[in-house]
Amino acid sequence: MTHSSNGAYRSQGHRRAGRAKRWIIVVASIAVLGLIAWPVMTYFEIPPFTDKGKPVSFGSVPSGGGQAGGTGGEQPANSKVSMPTGPDAGFKIASTLGNGTHVGVVSYDGKKSGFKGKVWVWAPKEYEDPKFAKSGFPVLIALPGGPGFPANYWMDDSLKLESSISKWYSEGKSKPFLLAMPVLNPKPDDGGLYWDGSDIPGQPKMGTWLTEDVPDLMKQNFRTIKSRDGWAFMGSSSGGFSGLKAVLKHPDKFKAVIASGPDIVPDSPLWKGHEQEKNENNPELLAKALIAANKPGQDVYLAFQYGTKEKSVIPKVDQFIRTYGNKGPIHTRLQVIQGGEHNAKTYVEGMGEGSIQWISEQMEGPVPSS
Repeated sequence: MTHSSNGAYRSQGHRRAGRAKRWIIVVASIAVLGLIAWPVMTYFEIPPFTDKGKPVSFGSVPSGGGQAGGTGGEQPANSKVSMPTGPDAGFKIASTLGNGTHVGVVSYDGKKSGFKGKVWVWAPKEYEDPKFAKSGFPVLIALPGGPGFPANYWMDDSLKLESSISKWYSEGKSKPFLLAMPVLNPKPDDGGLYWDGSDIPGQPKMGTWLTEDVPDLMKQNFRTIKSRDGWAFMGSSSGGFSGLKAVLKHPDKFKAVIASGPDIVPDSPLWKGHEQEKNENNPELLAKALIAANKPGQDVYLAFQYGTKEKSVIPKVDQFIRTYGNKGPIHTRLQVIQGGEHNAKTYVEGMGEGSIQWISEQMEGPVPSS
């Protein structure tokens, strides 16, 4: 009887040990699968493994008008800094970089253009640094080429624009720019339809959108710099044209541009029948007029870039530089990218080789509020 009881007890013990061992294997397997699944789920942005879509604030911005609380209050009249005025745009996280910074996105209703479109924004980690809590940061408005709708490809850090700016700043090559990355066109490129970043009569006012509404969004939500010394463009292809034209047309608002593989003259088919307005948005004619006027305080810095494989771009850019470069208020620099092609990857490489440092040397920021 005792032997039988002991045998049953040992048998039950073996079964309990077996079950415990199986549970250990199950738990370990789940843990391993979790370690494998976590980066996969994060990469494909599958909740709850991503913060995409969550609200993101880049500082204390009031929901209504007025000065942003906690950002310095009333500014001295001689302050170089423009504190965020609000209202809060309601940015949502579009992506998160490895250093913890966020790319935010909002559909912004442009009051001056009447156009509503998406704008992606990014702030470097220095923007959150307490030592810069009351400092204004320079803004770089980054424009894509191609359709430029419904997305702006610079918002995807696979091209390394955001992470490169952080790297270049740490190397002393770049300002810690805030990035504004708006849609370039109001709808997809359909059979060669584009807007030249301009106010073409009878069309959405994309020139006003880029040069007034997008800066307004940044001023409402970020600590920026009041003067044009804190405002610049960069862009590739048609975006390079739009940025180049914006700086030449508004030298009182913007100081510099990195124009990569740009068009040089407006050529949208939508200009048909509007020759005068087309001329008013022609970089060649704008450069000629700027040189003739030669007004103090309106020097502009045009950093051109192209790859050595861009056979159709090279002669046009070279001709512009020969004709208008380094004359009067127009200062030019050319970055030739060896083996480079007509693409964004090439242009980020060129920026690191010298373009970003050259325009950064012309600009201010971060600047303290007093």
